[in-house]
Amino acid sequence: MKDVASHAGVSTATVSRVLNGHAAPTQETRARVLAAIEELGYRPNALARSLRTTATKTFGLVISDLVNPFFAEIARAVEQEARAHGYCVVLANADESAEQQTTYVRTLLDRRVDGLLVCPATDDAEWMDEVVATGLPLVLLDRSVPGADCPVIRVDGAGALADLAASLVGAGHERVGVIAGPSDTSTGRERLAQFGSALAELGRPVHPEHVVHGDFRWESGAQAAAKLMGLPDRPTALVAMDNLMGLGALEQVRALGLSVPGDVGIAVYDDQPWFPLLDPPLTVIAQPTVEMGRAAARCLIALIADEQPPDVRLTARLVERGSCGEAGRG
Repeated sequence: MKDVASHAGVSTATVSRVLNGHAAPTQETRARVLAAIEELGYRPNALARSLRTTATKTFGLVISDLVNPFFAEIARAVEQEARAHGYCVVLANADESAEQQTTYVRTLLDRRVDGLLVCPATDDAEWMDEVVATGLPLVLLDRSVPGADCPVIRVDGAGALADLAASLVGAGHERVGVIAGPSDTSTGRERLAQFGSALAELGRPVHPEHVVHGDFRWESGAQAAAKLMGLPDRPTALVAMDNLMGLGALEQVRALGLSVPGDVGIAVYDDQPWFPLLDPPLTVIAQPTVEMGRAAARCLIALIADEQPPDVRLTARLVERGSCGEAGRG
């Protein structure tokens, strides 16, 4: 900063004012300072500045699985919204591991981020207690944790799942197999409960042997489909409560030589841009992922500004394509 001041013929205080967006004595002085910064290639030390201002203009985003296109789209939306407000985002991939999530949360706390956005890998709240103890602004994204006392940005899929249940029953499906998420995640439990309740109300309760829990990964979807389609009284339709598990299920069904929807219908929770291009196009529960990511970023920025933003509950919708068909018809 002293070099810049000397080069521009001003004081270090004037350089500081320009760097921090305050008015310089004159526009000519501001132009000289900016020219000196450019010529010398000066870059402010963000860490040193944070020690003085207690703000880094960065926040951490810990997502469950970077491989999952759902979370990748959310991360992109978070970054875009944060950048529009002058923030940078440090991204960490928990890889659906509670231990890895805790490691990254602690690392981000050490890096003095201004706030945290976390999609919890499991119900374990020990990491959250550490964040709360620091007083750092925290927002939960997509999944909740029991006892959480912070804003939560989520999507309500109950209505869309009820619509899917009605569509399957209307198509003549007598037996519906469910590839559910982990029971130690809020989304894993809630989607299964909401869908099961909707089917029961229509007189098509889900039998326990027709429910297999996966881990929101491709391989678990394939394994679950193999188990379900190997039953003597196999399902006429499969519903995967996650896009990667759905793709794994589709792969396994085709490996077994079965047609979709002729031999078995398939529906998936989460949509992707290429799903309409598959043969047949996949019926899905579509979530407003971009809106979710942007809302999460805005919520955290509001917390950082000492505001008290409310929870955000968005709505999913059913998108019917060709993968469920009519039971028993090719």
